[in-house]
Amino acid sequence: MNHPAKISVVIPARNEAANLRTILPGLVALLPDAEILVIDDGSSDDTAAACLESRVKHLRHLYPKGNGAAIKTGARAACGDVIVFMDGDGQHKPEDVPVLLEKFMEGYDMVVGARQAGSQAGLHRAAANDIFSRFASWMVAQPIADLTSGFRVVRASRFRQFLYLLPNGFSYPTTITMSFFRAGYSVAYVPIHTPRRISGTSHVHPMRDGLRFLLIIIRIGTLFSPQKLFLPISAGFFLTGLSYYLYTYLTAGRFTNMSALLFISAVFTFLIGIVSEQISALHYKNIDTRDHEGE
Repeated sequence: MNHPAKISVVIPARNEAANLRTILPGLVALLPDAEILVIDDGSSDDTAAACLESRVKHLRHLYPKGNGAAIKTGARAACGDVIVFMDGDGQHKPEDVPVLLEKFMEGYDMVVGARQAGSQAGLHRAAANDIFSRFASWMVAQPIADLTSGFRVVRASRFRQFLYLLPNGFSYPTTITMSFFRAGYSVAYVPIHTPRRISGTSHVHPMRDGLRFLLIIIRIGTLFSPQKLFLPISAGFFLTGLSYYLYTYLTAGRFTNMSALLFISAVFTFLIGIVSEQISALHYKNIDTRDHEGE
């Protein structure tokens, strides 16, 4: 397919040689003029040979650093004005790339492939993604169809503005999505269906990563819209303190230390929210300057 802008495709992969041999030939045939980079995150299989067979660029980490680290390596190395990110496990279909690019050409800064019902690897992941998406939608006051999808098309210069914020693990889609919304960039979603992985096993473990996902929710709140997180907590402390004060006043005719502690906690939480809001704004202070420098 023809596209007016230079396109780079970045595929993070760790021990995905078998899957790469399936998706790379189709991707090369579909985008013959695109730069295709496979970021090998310390694989122990023949990922390098799979890349050589399809004549795509192969960049290797000396040891596993994480999916997010591979994404950052690919974003720094990509020469294209537009970057397509897709997973190396075979769940993202090359034939969906033109659909996302077509939507991107309408003028969006990022287009995300939103997985539809039946596309998640399991009910627990589908439920977790739905909870994250609803929470994030409330935080940014915009509908977010799929917060954790790694299949997306982005404007390279704007994506690179937030590289310093991206974690090295699997939560990079969450961070970059919230960053784009907070910066006022335009984001669109295109429905896609992803099959189960072709071969191999996932590197995401629900038990091990459950706490990480909880921390992601807290991080979203404190980094992108602190007052929406701290204000309800502050209100909760205040209303609890007020209710307890009324109860003790009506039953014992006195004001207790617990009520005072709850009122003080409400004030401190509110003030922390204000300070966090100011700190959060600093991340976007020079965003227009960085945007022009990247173009």
